[in-house]
Amino acid sequence: MKLPTPAEMAALERRAHEACGLGVPALMDRAGAGVAEVARRLLRARGGRRVVVVAGKGNNGGDGFVAARDLSDGAAVTVLVVVPPADIRGEAGERLRALGDRVPVQVTAALDDAALARALGDADLVVDAIFGTGFRGPARDEPARVIEAINRSGAEVLAVDVPSGCDAETGAADPPCVRAAATVTMGLPKLGLAQYPAAAHAGAVWVADIGLPRALVDDAPIGAALAGAAWVERTLPRRAVDAHKGQAGRVAIVAGARGFVGAAILAARGALRAGAGLVTLGLPASLASVPAGSLPEAMTRALPETRDGTVAAGAVEAVLEMAGASSAAAFGPGLTTHPDVGALVREVLPRLACPVVLDADALNVLAGEPARFRETQAPLVVTPHPGELARLVGSAISEIQRDRVAAARAAAASLGATVVLKGAGTVVAEPGGAVRVVPSATAAMATGGMGDVLTGAVAALLAGGLRPFDAAACAAYLHALAGRLAACADRGLLAHEVADALPRALDRVRRGEVDDGFRLVP
Repeated sequence: MKLPTPAEMAALERRAHEACGLGVPALMDRAGAGVAEVARRLLRARGGRRVVVVAGKGNNGGDGFVAARDLSDGAAVTVLVVVPPADIRGEAGERLRALGDRVPVQVTAALDDAALARALGDADLVVDAIFGTGFRGPARDEPARVIEAINRSGAEVLAVDVPSGCDAETGAADPPCVRAAATVTMGLPKLGLAQYPAAAHAGAVWVADIGLPRALVDDAPIGAALAGAAWVERTLPRRAVDAHKGQAGRVAIVAGARGFVGAAILAARGALRAGAGLVTLGLPASLASVPAGSLPEAMTRALPETRDGTVAAGAVEAVLEMAGASSAAAFGPGLTTHPDVGALVREVLPRLACPVVLDADALNVLAGEPARFRETQAPLVVTPHPGELARLVGSAISEIQRDRVAAARAAAASLGATVVLKGAGTVVAEPGGAVRVVPSATAAMATGGMGDVLTGAVAALLAGGLRPFDAAACAAYLHALAGRLAACADRGLLAHEVADALPRALDRVRRGEVDDGFRLVP
């Protein structure tokens, strides 16, 4: 499912108008009908019938007015507008006037805080149609007052296209922002709805069919898409029944140091659970026997080490030999930023032939050296968290988080590598600009070792023959889904439990039993 920016969606709607005469009136009527359908579902679930539609002056408000008209046949509907009705013009104004005597309309500026609270508090459902996809925050003045009142009311909220106050492109949510139980988005889910913090404000996302021709949607130059279960199922090939371990991919992982051997073991566990046939861990020599006690399925290679218990710069030829016998390689988990580690990574990268994943300290030792990544001839995937990416590109974490898709795209283009920007709503970007966004997240994954498991999973799918962008996006999706499946609460989840849930996540995908949170309005 494509994830357009507001500008991309507007361009698609223009093409629909030019190609088949689908104009604003038809789009607005279909959009409002979609909102009304989801509203009825929410009302039935609550056994309620009192609806308050809170609308602004733009087309988003027009969608709300159409929904109010359609709902008035069976529900008690009131419309609150945040501007004087005379200020609502164009198609939205026509839809407001068409309500006639069917629905009472009040201006929120005429209601003091107590009266506004009563109007909203008596509702079984509030429809938020204040701001649409063109909004850039923060909300101010009367709209801000109304948004705060909606959130205080405790009423269930259905947002139109995007919760008011949220940025439909970046996912920013500068307060105040509506906290919705559900959102009806028009035609396609907007990019910001798959990014946090806006995704947390949107609730369940319903996608309304507004009549856009399928061929136009398929051909539209929209750069981002969901990494959803259906896409993963299509992309990740099924393994032949008579496949053997040599055909399943060989992964070499260079990781670990004194005090950090667990990171190496987790990466190997992630690779094995994601389907690698054979995994070899390259570790400082004094640690090479450690994994056998907790992960006997992984082979080990003792590498020259420093007095500090890290892999030594002199391990270059041994590492190249490991990688040369493998289908994919991974570097980074638990390596530390010891000077020898930096020297090793700089020497090895240009000489690798197999696809490679760089994570954690393999990225940290190259911070501020983007040219090093372009020296790599082999297909390259990097898997930074926001702090690591900020160090790589010389930015601030707050800037990375402000627009994660733009940050991942820019980094992919600069480094010439597929970038996996980890976090809630993981973003996978390739140098050409294509993006896949992982829709699921759980706070239970906020603990050490999760990224190490993902590194191994990406390496396994690379070793299995997927191209870097697909391997990275499929691995990130399965990793996030495994976290959801393994979590019992919002904390206490261990990284090895996520690794062990990877096969179960894939099984759910294969069986079509995954709800990615984006549903089509019937």
